[in-house]
Formats: sequence, structure tokens, C-alpha cells
Amino acid sequence: MERVSAVAILDAHGVVKGWSEGALRLTGHTAEEVVGRPARDLLAEEPSPTDLTALTGTVILRHRDGTPVSLSLRAHPVLAADGAPDGYMVTGEPEPDLGERAFQQASMSMSVFDIQQRYLRLNDVACQVMGVPEDVLLGRHFPETVEDAEHSRGFHWHLRQVAETGRPIRYESFTGAPALNREHAWSIEMWPVRDASGEVLGTALAAFDSSDQYWARQRLALLNEAAAAIGTTLDVVRTAEELIGVVVPRFADFASVDLFDWVLGAEEPPALSGTDIALRRVAHGSGTEGTPEAAVHLGEMDYYPPFSPPARAILEGRVMQSQAGEPAFMRWIAERNARALEGRRHRLGAHSMMAVPLRARGTTLGVAVAVRIRQSDDYGEDDAVFAEELASRAAVCIDNARRFARERTTALALQHNLLPRGLPGQAAVEVAHRYRPSGSQAGIGGDWFDVIPLSGGRVALVVGDVVGHGIPSSATMGRLCTAVRTLADVDLPPDELLTHLDDLVTHLAGDDTDEVAELGATCLYSVYDPVTRRLSLAAAGHPPPALVLPDGTTQVIEMNAGPPLGVGGLPFEALEVELPEGSLVALYTDGLIEDRDRDIDHSTAELCRALTAPAETLDALCDTVLKAVLPEDPSDDVALLLARTRALGADRIATWDVLPDPEHVAATRQAATEQLTAWGLDEASFVTELVVSELVTNAIRYGAPPIQLRLIRDRTLICEVSDGSSTSPHLRRAHAFDEGGRGLLLVAQLTQRWGSRQTGSGKTIWAEQPLPPV
Repeated sequence: MERVSAVAILDAHGVVKGWSEGALRLTGHTAEEVVGRPARDLLAEEPSPTDLTALTGTVILRHRDGTPVSLSLRAHPVLAADGAPDGYMVTGEPEPDLGERAFQQASMSMSVFDIQQRYLRLNDVACQVMGVPEDVLLGRHFPETVEDAEHSRGFHWHLRQVAETGRPIRYESFTGAPALNREHAWSIEMWPVRDASGEVLGTALAAFDSSDQYWARQRLALLNEAAAAIGTTLDVVRTAEELIGVVVPRFADFASVDLFDWVLGAEEPPALSGTDIALRRVAHGSGTEGTPEAAVHLGEMDYYPPFSPPARAILEGRVMQSQAGEPAFMRWIAERNARALEGRRHRLGAHSMMAVPLRARGTTLGVAVAVRIRQSDDYGEDDAVFAEELASRAAVCIDNARRFARERTTALALQHNLLPRGLPGQAAVEVAHRYRPSGSQAGIGGDWFDVIPLSGGRVALVVGDVVGHGIPSSATMGRLCTAVRTLADVDLPPDELLTHLDDLVTHLAGDDTDEVAELGATCLYSVYDPVTRRLSLAAAGHPPPALVLPDGTTQVIEMNAGPPLGVGGLPFEALEVELPEGSLVALYTDGLIEDRDRDIDHSTAELCRALTAPAETLDALCDTVLKAVLPEDPSDDVALLLARTRALGADRIATWDVLPDPEHVAATRQAATEQLTAWGLDEASFVTELVVSELVTNAIRYGAPPIQLRLIRDRTLICEVSDGSSTSPHLRRAHAFDEGGRGLLLVAQLTQRWGSRQTGSGKTIWAEQPLPPV
């Protein structure tokens, strides 16, 4: 784009004395035609008096071909020796046409270079970017006008490529410029400028400042990144740390997250007041190692006065922006410096901050603060919208983690209250147990176990697992545990007990329109008799127990797993095995051996090996087993119950067959008394004689042969009378003149507990009385 200037010399009378080549090109008049003539002869219109007085303005001349030519003229006086005007030097340029005006006023930076990359033209925006007027750059080589940096060398390389190849280039760059205080995003297009013959004369370029679009894309990318990076765990503190990791250093030079104390506990939020707001620092970070800008250490309480931007953000529920020079900002910085003087030098240069309330589901959880120190731009409205969206997402994740922690705490407390705290006293087995809650995001499961003393010195060992996690599973576990204890008190065999339990779950499912959590639960119920050393067990969809014999042999008891509870219509099979004294039985839930990343056979083999490891106590063995078998972060809850069997020797048991004749009651009573004397239990003779008399008499009178009396000396003295009738006795209130009906009432009053159980050949009535400590 060629620019032409004209120069003419006039004397004091307005006669042309000199005429330049540029004047010829603009008007078409040669010097010979113009010199010596009045300049007024060249005018097409009279100039305005104002322009004449100012010696500058727009003048319309007549071209040699008769067309008007509009020129911008400026007259410069030529002074004589006495200082008076002796003539004028008049310079003129053509008035810019529409295209020239468009180039000069374009909103993007536009420049023209020759093929040696020297400046030929720059528009106004290009001059602003370079920070100097156009005449300072014209004719200069591009590398001379910029710093020797990678982006400058890249720009120069693209200029040469266009000049050498004649092909246009379009590319994007994120660089600074001499007059800009920060880097900008540029969309740059360069193209060759050719003459009529097609020869390349130079290179033109247009650079569009796309910084707003660039930062908008960056904010969107940061939001997308935040969606994947924030909330990866259900831990409140970790979630806050993930928020800091997203915003520092790309959005802020320093950032912090402060939460109310109740967010970290199980309490509900208190009402906010206008006094200082107490928050606990849970996360912060900066571009400087060690975060020296922080005035509050992690875990400490911070108290924000009502005037501070963080407090106002919480109280008003909106983003608060503050810049250097504003009173609130300066007071806040001064308060930070007073609190932590050692970090003052790292806060120098802080010029913009933003406090964003962390709100989720209508509740304010805390505040996030972002500060810019090294980044030159202040926070703007677009940044506030971005921060609000980011904080909203993070707040939901924090609230989810808070709710999960509260539910987990509640579920753990519920399970702690429902599971056995101290196992009941019994002599049949030595037991130890462990419950390991899952740390996964699914929450606490419904694994449970129980040890239930039964009549005759026997003990029931139970373990179960409820489908699902959380409070519903814990509540379901409690219902099943209670049901099993109730059915165990009836002294049902394992398969019958599971059948009744299955019926109960089926009835619950039929009566409830909502999903019943008990459906699909599993259970293993076993009964160990120290007299016969036999273990009876049945399972409802539960893994079989592992067994370690006294010689160190290990095996998994082969048994039918049976259907889970609630399926209905399918039988449960009972299995009975005889165990040597000192055998170790391990009952467990599937979380111990099953996992999507583990082979169940391999885990079972590891369990059997771990059970043989040397350990001083069963408690120590429990820890050894969990450490050897479980992965570092198990995905499911685990319940483990270890039981080492004991046996009652023949010297602690006495049995008599009783003839169904009332005359033999006295002989049977005498035999029992003599046995107590042999055991050194004379003090228990009186009560025992009465119990034997009543139970044997009832068996003879109301039962059926065969009748048997058995005394068992365990932690208590157990008296059992068996007969061939399946009719169970019950207490009744005898009237004043009744001759009978008081026997069982006396037994119930004189003994610790009593009851009956069904057997394969009839029933057994039993009663226990405490023994003095040895």
C-alpha cells in the first residue's frame, strides 16, 4: 500500500516557486505548468477561513484531468532575516479513502513488511501493541524491534516463510508483546502481497487478540478437569486438597479452603451470626514450595471478622472480589500480616483476591479463597462466574464426603451396639473375633457374627452377611441377628433354624412393597457339643468354614452352601462332623476371600496357611490371618470368628437310665446325690435333689420311655432329663387347692435357667444352677 506526499514552495504572495515529484503524482500537473502561477489557480473550491488561519486543513484541488483531489495540507512559514514570513512550505497528503481508514482503524493488529522483513506500514492497534508510533518502526528490521525470545524468533521465521514460499500461513500463539504486561493469545494470519505480475513484494499480517476466548477455553478445560479430579474419594480433607490442586497455580497463586468444624464431625450446622466466623483450615497451596503465604497452619482455627471478604462471602452467600487499594482488601492483608509476620514478604504483590462460599444443598460449608500475586491480571466477572461454578461442584463433593462420613459413623455405632461386645461365658470353645469395616466408598456393610450359649454345655457359632452397605444394611444385620438368637433359644437344629429364618425373610418380602434388605443375605449356623465333640452346621449361601486339626492338618469343610435367605422353597442341608479336642474352626464372611481382583481358590489356600501360623493367643492369630489374607485396601467388610474346641471328659458327665416307675424316683435321686458328693458339690445337693425329683417324676407321669437322667459338671451344674415324648412342658399357675402343677415353678425359681429342646427321639428338659468359683 503506497503512500505519496506532496511538497510545494510558495512566496509571500502565494505564487508557486517549487513543485515536488509527489505533487506531480497527486495532481497530474508538472513543475513547468505550475511554477510562477498563483497557487489559487489550482483550487477547485475556496478553503475555509478557519483552515487559512490555522495553516492546516483539507483543501480541494483540481487534477490536470479536471477531477477534484482532496488533500490534507499543512503550511509551514519560511522566515526572512528579520523574522517576518517570506513564504511557505506546504506539505500535503491525500485524504485517506475508505480502505485506508479501515486498515488504520481495524480492531486487530495489522502490519506490512517488505521481503527483508522491514516495516512498511502499521495500523493503530499494531502501534499500541508495539508501544511506539509508526514512524519509529518504519524501515526497521523486525528482529531489531523485539526481544530475542523464542516467540519472536518463531514470528520472524513465519515472516520469512511467507516471503520465500509465497504461501499464506495461519497459526496461534500465546506470547507477550513489548507494550503488554502479560502474555496474550493471538490468532495470526500472514499472506504474501504481490504486484500485477505476481511477484511477491512483501508480507501482510493480521493478528487477532483471542485472549478472552483463550481464557474462556482454559476455564472450561479447568472445569472439565475438576469434574474428574475433585471428589475421587469420600474424604472431606482430601476433596478440599483436590480443589486446591485444580486452581493452583493456573487460576490462583495462593488458595485455601476453610470449613466449619461441624462439617468435619457429625453435628448439624449452627445458625450464622454477625460475629467473627470460626473456620478450620483443611487445605491450602501456592506456587511457592511450603506455602509461605499462609497465615494459618493446616488444622488450625481461623477467625474471620465480619468486614473481611471471606466472612462477607459466607454471610451474603455470594462471591466477594477485592482488589489492591480497596479498604477491605488492605485491612484483610494487614490482618494476615499481623497474624503471621514471617510470611509478609511472600504476600507482597498480592493485588487481587476472591472469596467464594462453599454451598451445597442450601447449606454453607465454608469458604474458598483465591489470591493473585504473580499473575498480573485482577480477577474479573468471568473469573467470578468460573469460581462460583467450580466451588459449587467442589461443595457438593465435600458435602457428599461429609454425609458419607456421618452415615459411616452412624453405621459403625449401630454395628458396634448390635455385635457382641463381650462374648458370653461358656466352656465349649475358646473364641476370638475380628470385624474389619470396609474403607471403600460403598460404606459399611452388614457382616455380623455371634456366639450363643445353648443348653447342655453346647454353643452356637454364627456368622452372616447382608447384601448392600450403609445404615440399611446395619439395621438389617440387627434384625437377622435378633432373629437367630430367638430361634437359637428354641434349640432348633441348624437346618431347621435356617428354614425358619428363610421363612421370616420371605414373609418380610411379601409384606413390604419396598425392597427388603434381608433378601439375598447369607448365614452359617453351627452348634458344637463338647460332650460328643460333634459340630453340626448348615449354611444359607455362605462360604464353608475352615478347619485346623490338632496335628496341623487344614481343610475346608465340604458342605452344601444352600440358597441365600429369602429364596424360599429350597431345603437346607445339615452336616455333622466329629472334631478332636483342640481343633480350630474358622468362620468368616466372603469379604475375607472374595474380591474382583483376587482368585477365591488362592485366597482360601492363603487362609488355610495363615490359620496354621504360630500365635500365642487366638486374638493374635486373628490379626495374623487378616494381615496375611486381606489386601491393603479391602473392598468389602470382613467378619472373622475363630473357635478352638474343648471337650468334657467322662469324669464330668454322669448318666442314668430311669425305669418309668415312680418307685425308682428315690433311687435316681440318691444316685445323683452320691455323684455330687464324688464331685465335691455337696452344697448343690439340696437343689439338685429337688430338680431331679420334679423332672424325673414329670417324665414318668407325662412322658414316654426311654427316660434318662444326665448330670454335666461344667461352669454350671446341668441337670437333663430326656424322654420319648415330644410334648414340651410349660409353666402354669396352680390354684390353692391343686395337688400338682408347682414342680416346674419350683425348678424355675431355684435354678439359674431352665428349658426344653426337641431331640430326634423326643425331648430333653434341662436346668442349670450356678457353681461356686473354684
